[in-house]
Amino acid sequence: MQRSQHLSTVRRTYKPTWWNEKTLTVVLFLAPTMLLLGLYVVYPIIDAFRLSFFRWNGLSAELTSVGWENWRRLAADTIFWRALRNNLIVVGLSIAIQIPTGLGLAVLLEQGRKLPLLRVFKTIYFFPMLMSSVAIGILFKYIFDPVFGLVNQLLELVRIPPQSWLGDSRLALITVIIVISWQFIPFYMMLFVAALTSIPVELRDAARLDGATNSKYYRYIAIPLVSGTIRTAVILALIGSLKYFDLIWVMTEGGPNHASELMATYMYKKAFPSFEVGYGSTVAGALFVLVMLLSLAALRFTRRYETEV
Repeated sequence: MQRSQHLSTVRRTYKPTWWNEKTLTVVLFLAPTMLLLGLYVVYPIIDAFRLSFFRWNGLSAELTSVGWENWRRLAADTIFWRALRNNLIVVGLSIAIQIPTGLGLAVLLEQGRKLPLLRVFKTIYFFPMLMSSVAIGILFKYIFDPVFGLVNQLLELVRIPPQSWLGDSRLALITVIIVISWQFIPFYMMLFVAALTSIPVELRDAARLDGATNSKYYRYIAIPLVSGTIRTAVILALIGSLKYFDLIWVMTEGGPNHASELMATYMYKKAFPSFEVGYGSTVAGALFVLVMLLSLAALRFTRRYETEV
């Protein structure tokens, strides 16, 4: 009898080793953030997948269940597949343009780090990131205007016929990609500058003592040391390019003739102007699945590469 009473007392006073004041503090600090993430991120994603199985105009109180009809319609939607293709083009060209250009500018800034005007140069280079995407879209919409745009005015000076940069289906997507790259190159430039300047000075001095030139130093020492930052930049560019919306919507609205249509712009058109919230949610669900799969694949490839290295 005494033994059983002693065991019950031990059970009441026992606390798991992982539950202590530090754990409680962490939980209390994370709880508001997790609550907001669940309310404004997780729940809308789940609700979007739920709505993809209904036909709803977004205004009426009644939802009509259609099962997998929206998903079957999506599989046969040629505009959606064109938007997907455009998204992949934006991903490929964004990575191919933004990452090397940002790295090149970072190398130039890192080489001139002792210049007194370096902060001024960094600020000037970083201006595009300080502007909103809507403002950039409106600005470049005027710059590429076929009648009085700056680009066509410069082309006329060298006797090149003006182009309809945003009205030609052959040029609209590449024009928008150039503007996107102009906006985000400064971000990757600053990311690489931070990585390059964190390399110990002793390594550069030792390389110079061994007779290494600047090109060999960056090729064989600096770039391999910041390879983790480069892989992170590639993943950020991949995810950002897949869900890009605002600048393209301001400049072309996905036109002309869906030439610059992306999955995000197509989702918006279906969910709001067309009042097909169910089908728009289906497009959003497909976009979410694609972003998740590509992100997980990129992370797994990165982890495998780091293990091999």
